[in-house]
Amino acid sequence: MKLTLKIWRQKNAKETGKIVDYPIDGVEPDMSFLEMLDVLNEQLINKGEDPVAFDHDCREGICGMCSLYINGEAHGPDRAITTCQLHMRMFKDGDTIFIEPFRAKAFPVIKDLVVDRSSFDRIQHAGGFISVNTSGNTIDANTIPINKKNADDAFDAATCIGCGACVASCKNASAMLFVAAKVSQFALLPQGRIEATERVLNMVNQMDHEGFGNCTNTGACEVECPKGISLENIARMNREYLSASLKG
Repeated sequence: MKLTLKIWRQKNAKETGKIVDYPIDGVEPDMSFLEMLDVLNEQLINKGEDPVAFDHDCREGICGMCSLYINGEAHGPDRAITTCQLHMRMFKDGDTIFIEPFRAKAFPVIKDLVVDRSSFDRIQHAGGFISVNTSGNTIDANTIPINKKNADDAFDAATCIGCGACVASCKNASAMLFVAAKVSQFALLPQGRIEATERVLNMVNQMDHEGFGNCTNTGACEVECPKGISLENIARMNREYLSASLKG
């Protein structure tokens, strides 16, 4: 395939960025999107030009690093996948593809397509953990009975990989789905109830402090989430937050 790539290039966080056109030829349908970018970068390096910077790591849909905004969609036109799982067969010969970084105040651009998502880390540090000391006190997995639905829902929430697609898809750049998933995975389990009150208050307050917007109730976050995190988690987080606020 012959394609025209329109890629956001930005030297650093302080510079003004712009879209730059890159024609590319010989793209195979079975290439992943990141492999296609590797081919482009090899060509740029051979010509003595600066390669396009983009985040990547596992390339197996696990780590969430490969977050790109492709033709106006987080992770591109396919569903329930990350960018590294997107294949070029989703595009046609002669297509023009726009490739941009995730846009959010709380995700400042570092260079080209790379953004700083450490705001998610700080939200996690605010309460996304339990303080139970298990060192030397391990317990058999089935010692504490847990309702099957609660266990399944907690596991589903825990599949969030923190890629930020929910933020990039929301017109208010809200992180509600991410925070709700991290709150829910503990709220549904007895181990997480001990610190439930301070957890939800601290994580939501940190989310607001980072500059994320409010939930728009449009559901774009769930549609674009590569792990299919449900909006039900946001409703659960809201209940947790209301209960914690009344206790406070």
